[in-house]
Amino acid sequence: MAGAALLLAVASWPLGGLWRWTALAAYPAAFLASLVLPGSVPNLFELLGALCVIGGLGMITLREQSSVREVAWQRNTIDALRVGSERLADARDADAIIRAGVGILDKLRVAPNVAFVAYRKGTPHILAAKGAFEAFLEQPIHPSDSDSRSVQADHWVAEEALALLPKAQRLTYHVAPVYGRATIHLGVLILTRPEEREFDEDEKSVVASFARLLGSQLGQWQAIRDLRDANDLTLRSLGAALERRDDDTGGHTTRVVSMSVRLARRLSWDEDQVKALRWGAYLHDLGKLAIPDRILHKQGPLDAGERRIIQTHTTVGYDMLQDLHFLPAETLDLVRYHHERWDGTGYPAALRGQNIPETARVFSIVDVFDALTNARPYKPAWTRERALNEIRMQAGRQFDPQYVEAFLRMMAEHDDARLVS
Repeated sequence: MAGAALLLAVASWPLGGLWRWTALAAYPAAFLASLVLPGSVPNLFELLGALCVIGGLGMITLREQSSVREVAWQRNTIDALRVGSERLADARDADAIIRAGVGILDKLRVAPNVAFVAYRKGTPHILAAKGAFEAFLEQPIHPSDSDSRSVQADHWVAEEALALLPKAQRLTYHVAPVYGRATIHLGVLILTRPEEREFDEDEKSVVASFARLLGSQLGQWQAIRDLRDANDLTLRSLGAALERRDDDTGGHTTRVVSMSVRLARRLSWDEDQVKALRWGAYLHDLGKLAIPDRILHKQGPLDAGERRIIQTHTTVGYDMLQDLHFLPAETLDLVRYHHERWDGTGYPAALRGQNIPETARVFSIVDVFDALTNARPYKPAWTRERALNEIRMQAGRQFDPQYVEAFLRMMAEHDDARLVS
């Protein structure tokens, strides 16, 4: 009977679930049934043997169940981290990274209530949450009393965040700090359970590993943002310096950048396109560094030879920027092609219509409008109305008609807003 029970246990293990308990239930039932048979009186050794078999089957079954749970936990952890790391990589800003990160912890099922708390303008906020914490999303956390504890201390932040939940939702909790590059403190992860079951070492280890992953991703994003800000500031300063050589009054670069960005956002361009346009606007006249002053500042019209020389500024500027590998292609396109015309009579390549890069088509409208409405050595400033009328007349000739229409609507709405104010 014991041998049959062992064979039944081996056969039922692969089936999983309640089947694993079949042998443990069947053997005692069979043993008890044997006791009622006529003439069956078990001795002490048989009883002890039955108890040993039952105990052995129970231990094997419990160990198998524990192994199954451990394997399931490991698989769930690996799957959650794999999917989560992909989402973290796809996130485009800090808020998206934080939301993706808390989503990973939620899928790990370490705890039903999860929050990420970080500082915004000196005050801790719950920036992402799952479970009971979701009711407090984006909520600032203020001291509940007038004590003198530091508002930068993780334990203070954790205590105040935990106090937001009903006690039944935070019978046990775990707090994990999140650090970025150079051990910069970025925030804290708070996990709570509505049960008195402490977080074991495996769970704490997984949370700590995830906190490092989240901190690394946030730190990398911050580094990229700092680099982009530095690039933007450098290009803006370069553009401002360049315009002083071509425009004694200054302001041309600032105006065309602002107006170009407004028009691009009106056209629903994404932020990468807007950035490429903005950088191109800063640098569009870089090639004029190679133009002699006698031509650049000539009072009156240029002759044919002088015009050919000044037209080289587009290709010269393009060539000068080739070693700045962080510049997107759309920025370089603007610098090279912002004097192309819709009808194919522009320079340097006589491109026509849709063959002209988008950034160049948008910027050319703004650049010409600003040139018309501001004085130059060879002309006085035009009125706003006259310049807008010229832009309208050049739709389908010099400019993309679709973008002219969007530009004119933008300018009309700006005028309406000024009248209302």
